[in-house]
Amino acid sequence: MNKPKRHIFVCTSSRPNGQQKGMCHTKEGVNIMMKFIEEVEDRDLGGEVFVTNTGCFGICEKGAIVVVYPDNVWYGSVSVDDVEEIMEKHIEGGSPVARLEI
Repeated sequence: MNKPKRHIFVCTSSRPNGQQKGMCHTKEGVNIMMKFIEEVEDRDLGGEVFVTNTGCFGICEKGAIVVVYPDNVWYGSVSVDDVEEIMEKHIEGGSPVARLEI
């Protein structure tokens, strides 16, 4: 198994029973996750960056939530339009996007 340099976790409000409901789901968490996957593929970072959907992080009022490890950077109020900036500045450039950090 390849260990990624970075792992992006996107809250999609997944529940143990498979249902998706909650704040991040209604704030396009699934579309945000899909955009990250698309960007990782387009930038040929598949072996270095993994993208995983998650359940609730417990800070719904700040959703949609994205967490980047091992950097331990938490982003809030992320939209699909923010994904390219996170990829460019943080994932490829190494500098978190301060305006989205929580």
